[in-house]
Amino acid sequence: MSPKEGEVAVEGSKAPEFDLEADDGRRVKLGDFAGRKLVLYFYPKDDTPGCTTEACDFRDAAPRFRDMDAVILGVSSDSVESHAKFKAKYGLTFPLLSDPDRSVCEAYGVWKKKSLYGRSFFGIERSTFLIDREGVVARAWRKVRAKGHVEDVAAAVAAT
Repeated sequence: MSPKEGEVAVEGSKAPEFDLEADDGRRVKLGDFAGRKLVLYFYPKDDTPGCTTEACDFRDAAPRFRDMDAVILGVSSDSVESHAKFKAKYGLTFPLLSDPDRSVCEAYGVWKKKSLYGRSFFGIERSTFLIDREGVVARAWRKVRAKGHVEDVAAAVAAT
């Protein structure tokens, strides 16, 4: 399946490559997870209400994901330092990747024009991608509502 205009990562397409710095300073690449299921979730900003809810829900469900041989990675355009503080504050157990130039966000089609209180701006649209063992996008969730989302993702991982 080919991606549509403005949407690069769609279900059935090869997942876009990435090589980003994690909260601990190491480089993390898509290829590091070949042969495993990968839950790649994009979120707008560290330590904000919706992002904290989502991160803590993934943290709490992490053992279930590990049991299904799935890895969780969070991505935002926040700095590595911001990620490290956010991770420590909430005891997050999975890597947070920094995409400061938003190139990976753009590759996955999550860097979008948004509006709030009549003001337009660009930002990350909360989205999650389940990438299968062969590096194909098995599921894509866009415009995610944080509450209850992790349960949907876990069900999809179990079915993949």
